[in-house]
Amino acid sequence: MKHLPALCLSTALFLGGCIAPSETQTQTMKPGENQKPAIERVKTTKALSPGMVAAANPLAVEAGVEILRQGGSAVDAAIAVQTVLGLVEPQSSGLGGGAFMVVYDPETAQVWNYNGRETAPANVTSDLFTDPETGEPLRYFEGIASGRSTGVPGAMVMLELAHQDYGKLEWGPQMEPAIKLAEDGFVVSARLAGLVERMGAYVLKNDQQAREYFFLEDGSPIPEGTLRDNNPYAETLRALQDNPRALLEGPIAQAIIDKTQQAPLPGTMTLLDMNSYQAKKTEALCGTYRANIICGATPPSSGPLAVMSILGQLENFNMAELGQTTQGWHVFAEASALAYADRDKYVADPDFVDVPVGPLLNKDYLKSRAELIHQNGVLAKVKAGNPVDFVRGNDATPDSPGTSHFTIVDSDGLTVSMTTTVESAFGSQRMVKGFMLNNQLTDFSFKAVDENGDPIANAVAPGKRPRSSMAPLIVFNPDGEFLFSTGSPGGNSIIAYVAKSVVGILDWDLSPQEAIELPNVISRNGQVRLESQDLKKENTDEIDRGAGAVEFGLPNETVSELENMGHKVVRSAGEISGLHIIYRQEDGTLIGGADPRREGSVAAP
Repeated sequence: MKHLPALCLSTALFLGGCIAPSETQTQTMKPGENQKPAIERVKTTKALSPGMVAAANPLAVEAGVEILRQGGSAVDAAIAVQTVLGLVEPQSSGLGGGAFMVVYDPETAQVWNYNGRETAPANVTSDLFTDPETGEPLRYFEGIASGRSTGVPGAMVMLELAHQDYGKLEWGPQMEPAIKLAEDGFVVSARLAGLVERMGAYVLKNDQQAREYFFLEDGSPIPEGTLRDNNPYAETLRALQDNPRALLEGPIAQAIIDKTQQAPLPGTMTLLDMNSYQAKKTEALCGTYRANIICGATPPSSGPLAVMSILGQLENFNMAELGQTTQGWHVFAEASALAYADRDKYVADPDFVDVPVGPLLNKDYLKSRAELIHQNGVLAKVKAGNPVDFVRGNDATPDSPGTSHFTIVDSDGLTVSMTTTVESAFGSQRMVKGFMLNNQLTDFSFKAVDENGDPIANAVAPGKRPRSSMAPLIVFNPDGEFLFSTGSPGGNSIIAYVAKSVVGILDWDLSPQEAIELPNVISRNGQVRLESQDLKKENTDEIDRGAGAVEFGLPNETVSELENMGHKVVRSAGEISGLHIIYRQEDGTLIGGADPRREGSVAAP
């Protein structure tokens, strides 16, 4: 075996504490199975449980559980959860956005990816986010609040596509919990009220419908505890009950188009763009980590691929032995930085560019990436690798964390892991018929070519779906049986959040809740952003972390040691992850976990 450089910590506390990529952990499949695709190793798994729902708001969890009690499937419950989330946390997700959903079918042992990612209008051009006066890329927030930022919404038709396959109830009753909440009113949460207060002065007052909805008559932001109804939202849901494509045709579609064509910077969306939209269903992307099988969404979702890239590097190290030490977090950070560089350069909509998924996840290639993690501290410069002979420009895609994640298992074992988004907080800041429009097109690169003139994979194009960091995953044990589902919101930090949860459970033998509450460590673009215990709770952004927040973060000593190694550390009092996990124990019963950094919960029927 080729010699791999040792990884030694430079701090005095770890003199002699050298580690190297472990030769014993590079074999990730059982003998005789190394030629068999991971997805074909998934087996049927019987649940010994009535099911479970984990989501970012208790009202959404309650709605999902109620649908399960009525005999609905996990997909039926997902419709209920999605429609309630769009009402009670409009800053994160909603009817006007998009989603990726991974579904495990225990009857057929198949894992599917449902793609409800938004598409760009047919009339967009490469200068979509170019300032017409200066010729330079728009400032990011100018792009968000423009009519140009909205893509054709796909979340609801994606759910309807999955419902055709796995719905037990007829289409429509799943939305009744959200309709009742919209008509009777829901109690405004601390997180929603805080975000309105924080952002309202800058953005939400630009749109009349949003202004009237999120602010009181005296102009003050809607306070926590307010009973808020939303009759237009209920009317939209009733339209969707009658026609799953009600957002894409008819008067609601026209209202969306009219709103996007308002100044500033009107968009080009047409009814033809809306009418022609189709959600997609494909086999999930599956790989392995220490013989466990990892399945997730496919590109243009870059999250699962990047998570698998991190894991593929980490399996060359004994992460169980390293544990939650400076050494362990250093390896995790370096692997993350390398994975982010690869996904930035190569991942985009596969209908428009070649995405070298196989080469990027090839075990030998990832082993070569792991070899770059060395004893002399951090990598001097992190660059994308070259698993294939592609000429790709350096990415210029901005980032924003307006997203939600939930997961559901029903009594048959059907499992849903779904990440849903309007992209930025409150999307494009424009409201139609009770819901917020997405600003998903700002997930495209703001440039079509880089400084060298090389084409950027994630450049905008007509009908193209922007790259996403969403990473809904379902994990199976070495025998191919369902083990757990995971996912998170958080912009491109999703990749690190989700990878952390997998390492926590599989390598560090943590419970779902313990894995969720691990410190968040995100290494990308030359710096490591991490939760640090030396930032006291009184300085924490409670808006992001939610009511009842607990302390998170790496010990101060560990942070200092990472800095001494050369990491450019940015201390954070609290990241805005929203991890939700459902885990199948050995006896077949289910346990779950919800991220206390937000307002999530877990419940069973």
